[in-house]
Amino acid sequence: MADKVTPFVVNDRRKFTTEGELRPESERPHSEESETAKIEEAPKPVAAMPEPPAPETSEPAEAEMPRVTAEQAERSKAAYEATADRLDTAVRAANPGMDHLPPMSFERMVQSIYMTTIMQLGGGTPDGEQARVDILGARQSIDMLGVLQEKTKGNLSDSEAALIDNALFEVRMAFLEITQALARQAARPQTDEPLPPPPGGGPRIVR
Repeated sequence: MADKVTPFVVNDRRKFTTEGELRPESERPHSEESETAKIEEAPKPVAAMPEPPAPETSEPAEAEMPRVTAEQAERSKAAYEATADRLDTAVRAANPGMDHLPPMSFERMVQSIYMTTIMQLGGGTPDGEQARVDILGARQSIDMLGVLQEKTKGNLSDSEAALIDNALFEVRMAFLEITQALARQAARPQTDEPLPPPPGGGPRIVR
């Protein structure tokens, strides 16, 4: 028995006929297919990237220092003076015949910083002993005297101005000599050369 032959159909997909006219089936608008293609070809929206968080600052915001009132300042001064008087009374009771401490003044303040600087530069070291120098502490004390001189300029008597000028001159010269001696020792570690005393053999302005 011969196999049954399945007929096949040829579809003419040309848009125009042999006479050059547009075929009816080609007049369909590309509605569904076109819209589908447009949807498929349309670029997908890109999700917006989140903005990076602002960097955290490690330094706290500067806060203005509150200023005490005149009443608070007066009350604290009165309480301080009363406590200081009680302390003086207790010290004199424990040490009969002890004189009253002289009141603080500009001269005493300058002399105190001056003597501290001389000691930091090795002043007061017994003969034959190696001086112990606090060069950084001495520098800070010298700078303290410099600030005091600058802030009181034009408000000092002639004797007060001369006192702080001389004190600064001496400690600055002593600082230069000690730093030069330390530099020589660093260059020659084996030397036993003692550090020089402050200029003039020690403090001179303290009365």
